Amino acid sequence: MKKYLPTFITGFAASVLSIVPGIKSFSCCLIVPGAVILALILDQKVNKNSERIQIGKAVMFGFLTGLFATVFITSLDVLITFITKTNDFVEALPQSETLIREFKFGPMAEESLKMMKQMGKEIQRTGLSALYLFILFTSNFITNTIFGIIGGLVGMGLLNKRHTEQ
Repeated sequence: MKKYLPTFITGFAASVLSIVPGIKSFSCCLIVPGAVILALILDQKVNKNSERIQIGKAVMFGFLTGLFATVFITSLDVLITFITKTNDFVEALPQSETLIREFKFGPMAEESLKMMKQMGKEIQRTGLSALYLFILFTSNFITNTIFGIIGGLVGMGLLNKRHTEQ
């Protein structure tokens, strides 16, 4: 685990930045890849290693940073939702309902809307919805690990380029 400590630390840092309103929009495409690049830099500094980064290591660091960010983002979001009994999903539900009804998607949309309303009611009543938690974790996992791997490959390219220039 010590080998991947930089991914844990930067994944946590990314998650903290990812719950800040205004900044959270850039979570997947800027913050998580930046965290992976920082993890690769920290790894080189801690291990006093300036060798070229291999593609496997870059992908692994990207995946793990994305995974840790997902776990922490989901945990923080659920904790804040549990305490406040509201979140962005609950706040946006009326607009979502209006939009879905406007487009007249049919019976499938009505069923989806029922499910969304149920999640919103559960969150407002208890502060937690298992379905919301599952959807939040799954969507964060997919986006954060993909962008984390991309960040790892970009970081590998940047750090390896810097290594050859020296």
